[in-house]
Order: sequence, then C-alpha cells, then structure tokens
Amino acid sequence: MPRISTPETTDATPAASRSMLEAVKQQLGSVPNLFRLVAISPAALEGYRGLAAALDKGSLPAPTRERIALAVAEINGCNYCLSAHSSLARSHAKLDDSEINANREGHSNDRKADAAVRFAAAVARERGHVSDADIHAVKAAGYDDGQLVEIVEHVALNVLTNYINLVAQTDIDFPVVRSRKAA
Repeated sequence: MPRISTPETTDATPAASRSMLEAVKQQLGSVPNLFRLVAISPAALEGYRGLAAALDKGSLPAPTRERIALAVAEINGCNYCLSAHSSLARSHAKLDDSEINANREGHSNDRKADAAVRFAAAVARERGHVSDADIHAVKAAGYDDGQLVEIVEHVALNVLTNYINLVAQTDIDFPVVRSRKAA
C-alpha cells in the first residue's frame, strides 16, 4: 500500500503539472504512477522531467540508458523501477531477456555498453567513490569525459526515481519484476 497518495488521474494533479503529464502521455502512451506521484509537486515534476529530457539529448544511446536504469534499480532494490525499465527495455530499447538479466547483474552482453553499465553500477554501489581503475576501464572502452558525466547523471536520475518509489511504495503499473537483492 502506497505511503504517499498517487493521484488517480491527471485531472487530480495540480493544474501546473497537467501539461507536463500530457507530454508524458504523448511520449509513453499513458501516464505511469511515478509521474502522477511526482506531479503532486509541480516543481519536482519539472525538475525530474527537465533532467530526463536533457539527458535524452546526450550522446548515450537509449539502450545504454535503459541498461543503466536496470542496473541501478537492482542495486537499490526498487521493484517499481525494475518493472518499468524492464518493460521499456523490451518495448523501446529492444533489449532481450538475456541482456536485461545481464544489466540487472551490473553488466552487459554488448562489449561497449558493458563498460558503461559496470561503471554506472560502481558509481551507484560506491556512491560516487569510484576507483582510478573504474575510470580507466570505461575510458578504454571508448567513452569520453562528457559521456562519463552523462553516465553519472543517469545514475543520479535513476537513484532519484528509485528513492521516490521506495519512500512512497508506489503501486507498480507495469508487469511486475522483483529485485533479486534486498535493498
């Protein structure tokens, strides 16, 4: 049972959030519970959507962004985000079950993406205190400094949504995927 009430409809959210939620609906085809939950604070919704939109314009491909989201959600034990990103990984990023499982374990079956996912997992597990070897490995795979910053921001964005959902105990509105690890 949720600890923070999620508005049942877009119309039940503050007026300042509604146009942002309509944009989400156009992009995803629906307005997932996470967005309606965050919409109870128009400022929080604007901040979340702003960072997500900016990162969507970055140089990391969508499949790599989904891989990072899956790794971080597993590390944080966020069932809502595991469910949402497993669904999005299949439908939007066209990742298969083998890849999704690898991502949840903190790596990838794709050689280049593997370095990004491993680095993102290290950032999440070590709360940013990564080693020189972690930096060297991701750079050796062909990622530049700007992409390293983007990876860190993707970790932060996913930690943000993981924590919101963990605190709120958001009802999962995707096919349910449970964390393999205790949070």
